Amino acid sequence: MTGRNLRLRRLRRTGHAPSGRKRGAQPKVVALGGGMGLSASLAALRRITGDLTAVVTVADDGGSSGRLREELGVLPPGDLRKALAALCGDDDWGQTWARVIQHRFQSKGDLHEHAVGNLLIVALWEQLGDHVQALDLVGRLLGAHGRVLPMSAVPLELQALVRGHDPARPDAMGTVRGQATVALTPGEVQSVHLVPHDPPAVPETVSAVLDADWVVLGPGSWFSSVIPHLLVPELLEALTATKARKVLSLNLAPQPGETAGFSPQRHLEVLGRHAPKLALDVVLADEAAVPDRESLSDAAKRLGAAVELAPVARPDGVSKHDPELLAAAYDRIFRMHGRIGPWR
Repeated sequence: MTGRNLRLRRLRRTGHAPSGRKRGAQPKVVALGGGMGLSASLAALRRITGDLTAVVTVADDGGSSGRLREELGVLPPGDLRKALAALCGDDDWGQTWARVIQHRFQSKGDLHEHAVGNLLIVALWEQLGDHVQALDLVGRLLGAHGRVLPMSAVPLELQALVRGHDPARPDAMGTVRGQATVALTPGEVQSVHLVPHDPPAVPETVSAVLDADWVVLGPGSWFSSVIPHLLVPELLEALTATKARKVLSLNLAPQPGETAGFSPQRHLEVLGRHAPKLALDVVLADEAAVPDRESLSDAAKRLGAAVELAPVARPDGVSKHDPELLAAAYDRIFRMHGRIGPWR
């Protein structure tokens, strides 16, 4: 038995997250993703449970995060910051701190476009020497309604195999490196992988997944924020071993660049190719974003899942999730598709 399997078995046996929180009359939910997609999911989930953990990808290499990563050799803090902001409450304290950590300096010097929250997170990492402890401390400062964890403790590089990246050679395959580049690449992304190929998962992240009632994956940039979680071996093992039910939340529309032209069912097909052993329970999609319900249902069945259609988009026509509508959809799924813990 490998050292990784031994650690996974030990975490499964202990059966609790290191935060020491006890199960109450609400579901214990773990949400995986990155960027604005994860933020949308967290803004909804914090409305229906107080036992919420966000697991965030750490492959960002653009903007303020990329500069801090290159200069200091740290994890990219940007997606972690966005998740913390999404977990802030709707009261004055929460909204004030959400604005503060999202604030970006505007200058002609080195601080230009750095986010306050990125600097705060990195400063605490350097002070405390512990990623998880520092993020927990930031969460307490903000009054965050949940916990934020990185999926791995080492900075990762995302690489994609792309067909037609060079417009002059539309059928040629090429490799694109870096999350920021993959997210906007021309051509069609075929697959992605991480460098290093076998990154360690954060133990608290594995423990949270094993102890969850529900795991939520997506929405978000499919190849650069959603699928990377399935490429961390220990995290994928935990996702396949957990007794938690798993819901995949689809995007409202294809993303220009990495998923341009993708149908909802195509999203499921590429996810299945990257993690063929992963079974899902529910696929959530906005009812107005599914032109072919039968094809989506067939693709979901191949992953072991049922499809739930619900109005989750903002009613003003902007292609963004409405937190109240998304919260209502999650709440209905959690109630109708079974409860596995003492919160029932």
